[in-house]
Order: sequence, then structure tokens, then C-alpha cells
Amino acid sequence: MVLLSFDIEEFDMPFEYGKDISFEDQLGISTEGTQKILAILKKHSVKATFYCTANYAQHKPEVILQIINDGHEVASHGFYHSDFKVEHLKQSKDALEKLTGHPVKGYRMARMMPVDEKEIYNAGYQYNSSINPTYLPGRYNNFSKPRTWFYQDGVLQLPSSVSPLIRFPLFWLSFHNLPMGLLKWLCKRTHNKDGYLNLYFHPWEFTDLKQPERFGFPGYVMKNTGVGFERRLDEFIGWAQRQGFSFSRTDSFANKISHPVR
Repeated sequence: MVLLSFDIEEFDMPFEYGKDISFEDQLGISTEGTQKILAILKKHSVKATFYCTANYAQHKPEVILQIINDGHEVASHGFYHSDFKVEHLKQSKDALEKLTGHPVKGYRMARMMPVDEKEIYNAGYQYNSSINPTYLPGRYNNFSKPRTWFYQDGVLQLPSSVSPLIRFPLFWLSFHNLPMGLLKWLCKRTHNKDGYLNLYFHPWEFTDLKQPERFGFPGYVMKNTGVGFERRLDEFIGWAQRQGFSFSRTDSFANKISHPVR
């Protein structure tokens, strides 16, 4: 089982590198990338989960409705990408449910930062996918967290996939920087061990980020972006299907796991 997910947000990452970007451009870059993602998923008849900020969704409701109409899941990525308050957990869920007409069951914290699981439960979420169970310098050290799904405070935790033993992260940066042969080997080994993969990406990765004056990103972020990343994702999905791996929305996967009564 492969769980593909995409974090749709105001593209504010250039601020981390001292660059300014207008809100209009933030929305435009995320929207253009989302359209490319939807086209690839449709080509392969694959369903996925889109973690959306309520801020993006309220400014681009037509994109969110297209995601729903294509049969994908909409989950919450908070209200704003660079601002978090506990009340945003419930507020973002309510806003997305009002917009889509569908229940919002999942949550992912911006930048995979820590979040109080009791508050996640109180906001009414079934699952949380906010843990990258590895070590990233300057970001987090989650070696103490379980590598695969588990329950905490009544909420199903779905960590991002990492390889067995050394916990090499199989997240978006790995898909840009590793040779595809090595990436496929790591993914196959992890899938065979765990029975599933939980992979996450962003729409802005489908923009050519090799514009240092505009974005200020280091080389490992810019590598294989734009058309190059479209090809990589397309190739990976086709390869996974030939391996016999199935694809699923995250809510469907979560529903199959036995869990405590709320």
C-alpha cells in the first residue's frame, strides 16, 4: 500500500531564506503545482490525500473542489502555514468541511513540527501524520518515536516512512536528490518490511526552483524540481504499480486499522 500525500499551502518557504514573495505568487505557485499533480494522479488512476491550509482553500476554493471531484481526500494542514494557535486545529477542520461538504479526518502540522495529541483528539481528528521519525539537523530528532503507525491519546499516528534500521527518510528531499534506482530499492525494502509507504510532497516542487535570486534555496532543494520532478513522480508511480503496490487515500488506510473507541 502506498499513501501519497501533498501539502497544499501558501508557498512561504522563500521567507526562510531571506527572500520576499507576494501572496499572489504564493498561491499561484501552489496552484500550478497542484494542477500538475492532479494530472499525474489521473494518468495512473491513483487516489491520494491533500493536506490543505484553510487559508489556501478559502482563497482557491475551485482547486479544493477539483481535488474532491477527482476522488481525492482533503485533510487539514492547519489554518495558516506560518502561524499556529491551538484553536486553529478545530477552525481549519470546520472551514475545510464547510468548503468541501466532506468530513476532514486527518491532520498534518506545518513543517512536521510537534503538536499536542490531546488537542488533535479534542478537535475531532481520526489521525495525525505530523511525525518524520528520523533526525534532521536544525529541525527535529524523532529517533525515539515509533517508525510505523501507532496510537497516542486516542489518535492514530501515521509517521512519514523511513527505511528500516538506519531510518533514512523517504520524504520529498530524498525524491529530489537520490538516484532513482537507490530510491526505489529503499522504498521496496521499506514497503516489504512495513506493508505500506507514507510519502509526502508539496505542489511547489513542481516549479523550477533554480531561481536563486527569486527563492534563495540551496542546491539540494532546487535539484530535480519543475519538469524534472514531474518525470520522477510519474516514473515512481508507474514503477510501484508494476511492483504490484496498491495506492490508497490515507483515510481509507486509517479506517482499516483497528482503533480505540472514541
